[in-house]
Order: sequence, then structure tokens, then C-alpha cells
Amino acid sequence: MAFGSFDNRNSGSALSEINMVPLIDVMLVLLVIFLITAPLLSHSIKIQLPQASSEPIQQDPKTIDLAIDAAGQIFVNEQLVALEDLAATLAPYSKEQPQPELRIRADTDTRYETLAQVMSRSKASGLTRLGFITRPGPTTQAPVQEGDAQKGPSTGETTGKPAPAL
Repeated sequence: MAFGSFDNRNSGSALSEINMVPLIDVMLVLLVIFLITAPLLSHSIKIQLPQASSEPIQQDPKTIDLAIDAAGQIFVNEQLVALEDLAATLAPYSKEQPQPELRIRADTDTRYETLAQVMSRSKASGLTRLGFITRPGPTTQAPVQEGDAQKGPSTGETTGKPAPAL
């Protein structure tokens, strides 16, 4: 402790240092106490939540099939419709509740201009739900060239055959 020394020469002056070790010990003990008791002080309120069934409602979604062939002809539910009459043909469907989904099938050779006009006129008729029908193509893999050699599965030797496509 730093109260003074046994030297009589400086006996009249007071020592102005504060010993910080006991203060640090008290602070560490308080910190440990707060860390232990803090999780115990969490308050919880018990409430009863409403219960709901997880069964989906059986409802047949209504759809409108719109097909565009390579020549630009438009078919609504397999009936030929002119592009100018498309908005008038689709307008009664937009008043139904719930509104049916317009599913567009377009040929791969259909012009983008025709497809954009169909989408614009379907929006002008009041339909808000629009979807596209596509056909899944074959998965694309990196092509294997004839000169590529493949290592054998166990011996590590090359077979001279191209690697099989995965």
C-alpha cells in the first residue's frame, strides 16, 4: 500500500496516489454478477395464438390460353382472334373475380413486336395476371471435342476416348 515510507525526511507531505486495484476488483465482481443475472431478468408474456388449419382451399384457378403461331395469328382458347379485336375479346374476363390468368404460348419464330402488342392489348383490356408457357429444352452441357483424352477410372492411364457428357 502506498501510505508513506519509513524515511523521516519527507514525513510532512501527503501521498496523492489512489490505489486502483481494489476498485478494479469490485468492478469485475459486479460485471460477473450482472452477466449471470441478466438472462434471468427477461420478461415473457403468455398469449394464446389463434389456430388455423394448414389445408389448402380447393379452388380451380381459371386461365385463359392465348397462343401465337409463327405467322402471327392469335388464338384465344383455341379460337382465332384478330389483333385489333384482342382487347375487346379479353375485356369480359377482366371483370371476373378472381381475375383469371392469361397464359401466353408463343412459337419460337414469333416476332417480338407481335408479342409486345399482345401484352400491351391484354393490359389495356384490364387483365393484370400474365404468364408465359415454355417448353423445357435439353440441358446444355459443354461440348466434348474429339481430341480430348479421358483418364481411366482406376489405373490413371488415358483411354484415347472422349470424355462422356454428364
